[in-house]
Amino acid sequence: MRKMLFVLLLGVVLAACGPASTPPQPSTPAASTVAPGGTTGPTVLPTGSIQVNGAGATFPFPLYSRWFYEYAFIDPTVKFNYQSIGSGGGIKQITARTVDFAGSDAILTPENYAAAPGIQMLPTVGGAVVPVYNMAELKDQVALVLDGITLAGIFLGQITKWNDPAIAALNPGLPLPDRDIIVVHRSDGSGTTFIFTDYLSQVSADWKAQVGNAPSVEWPVGLGGKGNEGVAGMVRQNDGAIGYVELAYARQNKMSIARMVNAAGNTVEATIETTQNAMADFGDAMPDTLARSIVNAPGANSWPIAGYTYFLVYMDQTDCLKAQKLVEFIRWALTQGSSYATELEYVPLPENVRNLVLAKVDQITCNGAPLDR
Repeated sequence: MRKMLFVLLLGVVLAACGPASTPPQPSTPAASTVAPGGTTGPTVLPTGSIQVNGAGATFPFPLYSRWFYEYAFIDPTVKFNYQSIGSGGGIKQITARTVDFAGSDAILTPENYAAAPGIQMLPTVGGAVVPVYNMAELKDQVALVLDGITLAGIFLGQITKWNDPAIAALNPGLPLPDRDIIVVHRSDGSGTTFIFTDYLSQVSADWKAQVGNAPSVEWPVGLGGKGNEGVAGMVRQNDGAIGYVELAYARQNKMSIARMVNAAGNTVEATIETTQNAMADFGDAMPDTLARSIVNAPGANSWPIAGYTYFLVYMDQTDCLKAQKLVEFIRWALTQGSSYATELEYVPLPENVRNLVLAKVDQITCNGAPLDR
C-alpha cells in the first residue's frame, strides 16, 4: 500500500514537472529528541517540525523522492524538502549556504571547491544516462543501436537525417525514415549533461574540441528542455526527436531507449547489471573527494554512459540538530534505503565505495564538535 501511494504521488509530481519533493507526514506519534539550543532533557517535537532543505540534480529525483517519503515513517520529526532544479542550481545554492545539502551528478571543479571551503561530495547511487528517441516508424521495432561517434555526430549537427548511412549501418533492416532529426538537450546546468558530455568527449575528438565537458555547454544544435523531466517531455511530444535522460525517467515515461555499442565493441542495453559492471570496471580506487568519472567503461558488458550522483554537504555544520538528522538520513539511505534504489533502476554503491562514504559521514562535525553517533 505504501509503495502504491508513493507511485501515485511521484506520478503527479513528474507529470506536472514540479520542482519540489516533500515527504508525506504520517500520523505516527513524534519521537523525542534533544531540543535545539542545547537545552537538556528530551523534547517532543511535532511531526515534521525539523525541515532539512536541499536542491539540485534531477537525475536522482525519483529515488530521492522515494527515500524522503519512506524516511518519514522512520523519523516523523524531520521533513526533507528537495527542489529538483538541476546540478548547477544545487551547486550555487549550497555554495551560498541557502540549503542544507545539494544534489549533483557533476563533479565539482577546483573553482567550486574554492568558493565553498569544506564542501564534500558523497556518492549516493550510480545510474545510467540513456539516449531516448521518438520515431513512429520504429515504435514496434527492436531498439535502435547507436555508437559514441554517431551519437556525437547527431548532437554536433553533423548527422541530420534518421536514414543517415552512419545510423543505417548500425541498424540493418530497420525502416529508418528520411526525416530530420530533432535534437533535444538540457537548457539548465545539469549533472546529466556533465555525464553525457563527459562520455562524448572521451569518444569523439570533434566533440571534445568543439563543445567539451561541463554541466552547461554551448550546444551546436537542438531544443532545450529544463531538467530530465523537460527533456523527456519534449522528446515524447516531437516525432523524430532524440534526447538523453536518466534511465528511471525513460522507464517511467515508457520511452524508447537506444542500445549502445560500448568500448569493447559490444551492443548493450542500459540495465542495473550493465551499470553495475561499469562501476566495477573502475575497481575500488576512489580519491578523498569521493568523486570520479565512470563513463566509457572497458568491460565487455558495461553500459558506457554511467555515473555516480552525489550529495554535497559541508563537513562542519552550523545547525547541530539539522546536521544530526541529515547524517542519520544518509546512513539509512545508504543501507536500508538501497532496496528502493534497485526498484527504481538506480544502482546501489559497491560495498567498498559505500564504506568509504559512511566513514566520511562519520567525520561530519557541528561547530567543530563531533555529532552523536
